[in-house]
Amino acid sequence: MASLFHLHLISDATGETLTTIAKAAVVQFPQMRPIEHVYPLVRSQRQLERVLQEIESAPGIVLYTVISKELQAVIEQRCKELKLPCLHILEPIMHVFESYLGATQTPTVAGQHVLDADYFKRIEALNFSMAHDDGRLPVNLDLADIIIVGISRTSKTPTSIYLANRGYLTANYPIVPGVEIPQELLKPTTAFVVGLVASPDRIAQIRRNRVMMLADRDLDDYVDRDRITAEIMFTRRLCARQGWPVIDVTRRSIE
Repeated sequence: MASLFHLHLISDATGETLTTIAKAAVVQFPQMRPIEHVYPLVRSQRQLERVLQEIESAPGIVLYTVISKELQAVIEQRCKELKLPCLHILEPIMHVFESYLGATQTPTVAGQHVLDADYFKRIEALNFSMAHDDGRLPVNLDLADIIIVGISRTSKTPTSIYLANRGYLTANYPIVPGVEIPQELLKPTTAFVVGLVASPDRIAQIRRNRVMMLADRDLDDYVDRDRITAEIMFTRRLCARQGWPVIDVTRRSIE
């Protein structure tokens, strides 16, 4: 069994940066499991004091991203008194930037979360992907940056949403046995079309779990391994004929 330890994450913003970096570090120690304590929007001495009381009651590693020098000093001092390791995770990175650029930083709380052009581009892409999910192709395919095709349970929708959050206008089209592929999809387009496939066993497992969640016991066709194999072969032949690249997503995350 994995050993448990307390991991305290203090941020004056949403804490997304902290949790992402902490996760990247924790997975390098599979024998350990963190009990995460996340404290977002800590911007005052009073708020920080409550956090430090919780840290004292459950000692562990302390990571933080706090702009205020005053609050940083309090965190460092209290952790020193409690003999706990703590680290301002952005400070080493900022030192590298300052040294190389020859410029000093301008501290900005939640500076990565701003309503700029990139933000609105992501919102537009999310709206586009939601409107063109599960076969609802845009009238003009050239409007899309990416079109994902694949049989049921190959993570088309989650991948579309992930790409949209990166600013890509993404649509997806399900390949269904017996349903003819739209001719407009088979014509040349500026959109990048890609096929997703997975192993028959993996798809059968996901489909079985999905149908059971819906309390539908008619599993024969949907989870039949031979039928799924045929669907995958059809997808591969279609993509080869159209010159579309194929990605095998078996046991792969959408990232």
